[in-house]
Amino acid sequence: MLRGFPPVVAADTHTLILGTFPGEASLVATQYYAHPRNQFWRLLGTVLDEPLPELAYEERLRRVLSHGIGVWDVLAACEREGSLDAAIRNASPNDFASLRAHAPKLAKVCFNGKTAGRFAPVIGEAGYATLVLPSSSPANAMLSFDQKLCLWRDILT
Repeated sequence: MLRGFPPVVAADTHTLILGTFPGEASLVATQYYAHPRNQFWRLLGTVLDEPLPELAYEERLRRVLSHGIGVWDVLAACEREGSLDAAIRNASPNDFASLRAHAPKLAKVCFNGKTAGRFAPVIGEAGYATLVLPSSSPANAMLSFDQKLCLWRDILT
């Protein structure tokens, strides 16, 4: 059974970006979105006008949090061969109910990809605005970076 990471949130976090579960490169590095071809940090950095890909991981997190944005995954644990969401088995969701205590100002939850986005209705019923974004994964080659970026800019609206 693979275990995910704790949420990156603060008391003033108003927007949370949820992936599905860390890929192999991320698990090895113990960092969100560590695969060099994953566009997460480039997309979010462009949206926030921050040089996130160029920064050390801890500084990336600090900058993202300074904008009121947090990062987490919908799954706490699962079994999976490789990094593809389609290979996930025996998944356990994260405890979203406890999130209100850590991020009382949270109002919007964005989902990085359609697999994570399957949780949007449940999160929406809990009173949060939701937005399903195109996946930043290198496996999602259907859209160009600029096409993804156009949709990722809605994080700030």
